[in-house]
Amino acid sequence: MTPKTNELQDVTVVAFGKQRKESMTSAIETINPKELKMPTGNLTAALAGRLAGVISYQKSGEPGKDNAEFFVRGVTTFGYSSSPLILLDGFEISANDLARIQPDNIEQFSILKDATSAALYGSKGANGVIMVTTKKGQEGKPRISFRHESRFSTPTKIPKTVDGVTYMKLYNEAQFNDNPLLPPYYEAQKIQNTINGVNSYAYPNVNWYDELFKNLTYNQYYYLNVSGGSKDIQYYLAAAYTNETGILKNEQMNNFQNNINIGTYDVTAKVNIQLTKTTSFEVNMNSRFQNYTGPSVEANDIFNRVMDANPVEFPKYYLPDEKNVYTKHVLFGMNPRNSMANPYADMVKGYKDGFSSNILSQFSLNQKLDFLTKGLNFHAKVSIKTDSSHDSNRSYAPFFYNIKDYDELADVYSLSEIVKGSDVLGEPVNTRSANSHFYFEAGLSYSNVFNDDHELGAVVIYTQEENKNTAAEGSIQVTLPQRNQALRARANYAYKSRYLVEGSVTYNGSEKFDADHRWGVFPAIGAGYMISNENFWRPLSKVVDKFKIRYSYGLVGNDNISDPKDRFYFLSDIGREGGYTWGKDFLTSYSGLRVKRYANPEITWEIARKQDIGVEFNLWRVLDVQLDYFHERREKVYEKRAHIPSTMGLTSDIWGNVGEVKSWGWDGSADLNYAINKDAWLTGRFNFTYAKNEVTEREEPAYRDEYRRTIGWPVRQQWGLIAERLFIDEADVANSPTQGFGTNVQPGDIKYKDINNDGIVNDNDMVPIGYPSVPEFSYGFGLSAGYKNWDISFFFQGQGHNSFFIDPSRIAPFMNYRNAVSYIADDHWSPNNPVSHAFWPRLSTENNANNYKKESTWWLRDGRYLRLKTIELGYSLPKNTLRKVGLSNLRFYFSGLNLLCFSSFNLWDPEMGDNGLGYPLQRVYNIGVQFDF
Repeated sequence: MTPKTNELQDVTVVAFGKQRKESMTSAIETINPKELKMPTGNLTAALAGRLAGVISYQKSGEPGKDNAEFFVRGVTTFGYSSSPLILLDGFEISANDLARIQPDNIEQFSILKDATSAALYGSKGANGVIMVTTKKGQEGKPRISFRHESRFSTPTKIPKTVDGVTYMKLYNEAQFNDNPLLPPYYEAQKIQNTINGVNSYAYPNVNWYDELFKNLTYNQYYYLNVSGGSKDIQYYLAAAYTNETGILKNEQMNNFQNNINIGTYDVTAKVNIQLTKTTSFEVNMNSRFQNYTGPSVEANDIFNRVMDANPVEFPKYYLPDEKNVYTKHVLFGMNPRNSMANPYADMVKGYKDGFSSNILSQFSLNQKLDFLTKGLNFHAKVSIKTDSSHDSNRSYAPFFYNIKDYDELADVYSLSEIVKGSDVLGEPVNTRSANSHFYFEAGLSYSNVFNDDHELGAVVIYTQEENKNTAAEGSIQVTLPQRNQALRARANYAYKSRYLVEGSVTYNGSEKFDADHRWGVFPAIGAGYMISNENFWRPLSKVVDKFKIRYSYGLVGNDNISDPKDRFYFLSDIGREGGYTWGKDFLTSYSGLRVKRYANPEITWEIARKQDIGVEFNLWRVLDVQLDYFHERREKVYEKRAHIPSTMGLTSDIWGNVGEVKSWGWDGSADLNYAINKDAWLTGRFNFTYAKNEVTEREEPAYRDEYRRTIGWPVRQQWGLIAERLFIDEADVANSPTQGFGTNVQPGDIKYKDINNDGIVNDNDMVPIGYPSVPEFSYGFGLSAGYKNWDISFFFQGQGHNSFFIDPSRIAPFMNYRNAVSYIADDHWSPNNPVSHAFWPRLSTENNANNYKKESTWWLRDGRYLRLKTIELGYSLPKNTLRKVGLSNLRFYFSGLNLLCFSSFNLWDPEMGDNGLGYPLQRVYNIGVQFDF
């Protein structure tokens, strides 16, 4: 964290323009882009805890698929999309595009949170707006900057599985629990030979995590930019290369690599040309090219499959026996029944390679019209973006073997072929995609100050855009262009920089809706009072240098209410499906037609009525504080109708704009910027977001029990059974309500509460439990300090008021001979330990539907945590020394990412939530160097 520049302090990028911060009435959060620089190839991973108003979390660390989920002021709808609009230099981009933006190229990163800041985006701004503005060249001699980072990445936490001996003993215990009359499945001799370390192929003891994954991988980052220019032409040129690799191991006998390896090239070129004294032209090119290599099976699935193979059935592969000395393929292990998965074989049996390109070209013309009236400007912008990708997936069918005979005295085994595979890769399975996005913008802007007291600004903008998906398959609706038009206007006025007022209106049209509902109006108004500019405030100015209050109210829309395959709601969708048979013997069949969607010309966008009241002040000219209370009412949420009786004879569901949600909360930030003396400085940042929501209208079935209704509860509230304890004995089972999940309940199974007292526990007894799945509370805090040539910084990030379920079916051991995590071995019910509460209930080799129902308080966990997100230590060489070699700056630094995490949950990284068995989040140790000249 470093002090903000004067330009960023004075001017903020707003919708379709810039405004002085002092004259703004909007709730806009900005951050110094340097704070977004972390040793990761994904920008979205840096958002958590950094910005007031943003709730963000990351559930996967897989390279290329590690995007964080993020929301502006929480989740405010249960409709199709709750994600914010994302803009790069005024052009809409996807979350994947945002993830790959280079922080070094960012001039300003802003969050538009309220109505006056987002209303100009009409039917796209209801979920908030993220605005990224890239750097421009400045007049002067060429300035060159280079940065390199070497990143060493390791998992933050991987679930620990049991060793082979423990597994076999626990499996025998589980089988005994199911049927005490059966002999132990694993004989004592096999257990003892495993303990003694007899031939590891005949008596395997496999840690599948160790066999499949590396503890450490090395990634690289290179960045170079050149900027400068004359009075008439300024340029900013940048190129970056990022190499990210996974932690999957490669099989040496293969002639291909199955580990993840991603090479990304980013090229940015921005040129500003002063054509005349009043006319300027800007060309902005952003391109990204990516080469990908990885396993033929999804890496996240490979991690999940570790639980499908236990440590003692077979090794990952066998060394050749006498018969297979000259066999050229890998002798993958498998149980004799071929009923299990070999995760190693799945990982190395093939590879996927691909290439993608994303090219954004923008051309802008600006014309001053001072000859008409001072402060009047005209501008026009054309933007074109093309995205294309091509993937090729090739794999072979593995050969699987198992030991047929083993001579313990000679320590020699012979193999039998379980599954015959193939020695060569099969034909590739190819996929491709191609999209284009055209955007046009033209308008007038006006800004002037009269008599030093009256500041007036206005903009009028016309926009139109078109999206095309030229490689889509399936629905014709996906391939048809998506179009949007809008006329937007805003005016703001300030009197003596004290009394502030702003109003905006957008007239927006979308082709998704019927002609009678295709256009909508989205107005907003805001007012502010800069009290600190009053004369009576002067005695307080040494303590409170700035104090402003502001209020805003307005309407914003969301037209992204369903999947792109489900557009044009005013048209019905009829397909050839089903049919009928008739005749004497019913042997005559005819195909038929089915209405897959009924036309509804009344469908329209969601409407968000947003209110915000905020206060901004500065203490002792070193601490900037901003605090906001917000309230939103989301109307016309698109949902499936639940009150349509089946007697109507309809063949598909009916949908409508009938849902409503209200949301409210607080967010705020405090920025410290203190110069101790000429050699030492201190900066700090604290921010928080507390965002709650409640469903106020939703069409639901006519439940007999009122508690089953979702109205009055958060959008993503968790629902489940109340688990009271474990059954103590047979008498306890007999004297308890029937648990209707198709399982013969025994002592040691989970006992649930009969909420409606009907004598049966089933889904009718599910109630709201815990917190929503999306955090309601997010925060972050950190400090940076510098002394002479040294600097150090740290940042903590945390979240709370969220819950997630452990999915017991994914970690359930022994069923189909699945693996077991150590946590179960350490804390489970057993006949010798008949406790009423344990992490795991009665062990079983069967699918215990009663115990493996994840929606209950037994498997619900608190998702709160506090994480040491980043730490950095840097040293810059003295300026006097650098001047002798032509450098203006040379800095070496060490940084770390995700170094510590404090949480009551310790099975896996709590931020991953219910994806804990997937590709783990990464802890990164980074060494970097930057020099400028």
